[in-house]
Amino acid sequence: MAKIDKTQYTKEQFQKIRDRRKLEKQRALIEKNEIEPISLQKDRNLKLFKTAFVLGNGTSRQSIDIPSLEPHGIIYGCNALYREYSPDFLVAVDVKMILEIASTGYQNTNQVWTNPNKAYRSIENLNLFQPSKGWSSGPTALWLSARHEYNKIFILGFDYKGIGENNRLVNNLYAGTLNYKKVSDGATYYGNWIKQTTNILKENPKVMFIRVIAPDNFVPPELNKFNNIQHIFIEDFKKMFNIS
Repeated sequence: MAKIDKTQYTKEQFQKIRDRRKLEKQRALIEKNEIEPISLQKDRNLKLFKTAFVLGNGTSRQSIDIPSLEPHGIIYGCNALYREYSPDFLVAVDVKMILEIASTGYQNTNQVWTNPNKAYRSIENLNLFQPSKGWSSGPTALWLSARHEYNKIFILGFDYKGIGENNRLVNNLYAGTLNYKKVSDGATYYGNWIKQTTNILKENPKVMFIRVIAPDNFVPPELNKFNNIQHIFIEDFKKMFNIS
């Protein structure tokens, strides 16, 4: 791809050309990786539901059949979830992930929320947090759900720690795919995630948060300080909603 000659364009024209090239690059990467996003328009009335499900992408939620949750509440998801399922609200704050999403046109028929960023200011139909949250995608999705005033919010795939021997490896269902760490990369430290999560718990004392975990999952001690969060095992969660 030839280099753009800035002198031939106004600042606004140059920005649009550069943004278009970024999208074209992401589109080419998506085609190379054979990613075909699910894009199903959802327009469900939030007021009809008192329960929400917020999906992180930790490996603990792998056995959950997400569509089975739809009759029971509104679904919030993060980042590459859009490749296989269209939640009611998708949150992504990483620039590369937003460019990937936008290159498919997913945001034109689905709710995508992100922070303002000059890298994609010319992309249409993105919902922007004002002001920017500056948080990671998972906690931002949890914060957004809390703003919508549910009685209960179930949290899935918020594993916090890594996997493998001594929890050293990255814990993400999409590890090894486009715009994600390699499966052999080290785990991300969870300090910011837990700080952001506890801020949400403090701000929403009347909401009951229920974190769904595997029997061997980690429970950060910081969460034990709050009365508005509980932990249940995945199998109990499945029985609760009669899902496989």
